[in-house]
Formats: sequence, C-alpha cells, structure tokens
Amino acid sequence: MTQPILEITADTAAAKPAQATPHLLPCRVHHSGPVGQADDFWRPEEKNGKSTAYFRGRKLHGQPVKLPADYRGVVGVRRDSPREQARANNTSAPEEVVDVDATAAEQEAQRQRLDTGSLSVLAEFDEVVVWGHQSTADATTDPYVRSMDEWVSLSEKIHSYE
Repeated sequence: MTQPILEITADTAAAKPAQATPHLLPCRVHHSGPVGQADDFWRPEEKNGKSTAYFRGRKLHGQPVKLPADYRGVVGVRRDSPREQARANNTSAPEEVVDVDATAAEQEAQRQRLDTGSLSVLAEFDEVVVWGHQSTADATTDPYVRSMDEWVSLSEKIHSYE
C-alpha cells in the first residue's frame, strides 16, 4: 500500500480541538496575512431564524448547512514535510537513514515519510454557514451547497462495500 501524500493529525498537546463554525462568503479578499479581530468588520445578526450581515456594504443572507451525522469537519493548518521544512529554512534535508535489515518495501515507506506533508487539526465543526448576495443560499441553486451534497453522495458510493 502506498504512503499518503497528506496526513491529518490531531494536536497531541490539546485535549480536544475547539468547536468552530466556518463561514463561506461570496467574495474575494486579496489579502493572505493576519487580520486581527473579526468583530471590527463582521457582525452577523439573527432575526426570526434568518442570519443577515453586511460585508463591505453588501447585504448577505446566511444559511447553515449541517454535515451528515457520520462526517466531521476540521479546520487545519499545514505542517510541511521534513524535506519542505529544510528547503524553506535553507538547511540541509534530514539525513536519510537506511535500515539494512528492512525489506525494500519498508525502506521505500521510510523514504516517502520524508515527503509526506500533514495537517494539524485546530478546530472541528458540524455545520458551515453559506452566505449569499441578496438571497439565502439554497441547495438547488447555490454551487457550494450543491457541491457539498454531491461530494458526500459520491464519497459514500466510492467508500461503500457490496
């Protein structure tokens, strides 16, 4: 069996990841750095069971979309593989130690572990709030809601056993 390209691991220092609710906004912000407190510019309000917010002068309507019961959403941060970390720090790559008593397959697995990146889980979620311009996101028209439903159905089909 081949080694994974990406590995998702829980942070061993934390007992349980924090709970979060991701928000999918229909906009593009050309900034990739830290922003500080989101409370300064993001204040969603809930009235009569409907969420509304204003972002950069545009009115948005939010629709919570629950994940299926057997699924878990995670917010993760990428941790580079040992080789990528060495490249980024301009240091030499980790030394490749070859176990002469190991089989060829075990030696290959050890080499691939040096190339495997991983995600460290920061938080978990069981729903996502999908925001739409001037209307609530709906499963028949919103591509993000539809893609989540279709992805779950596809995932269940390819991982099911007959």
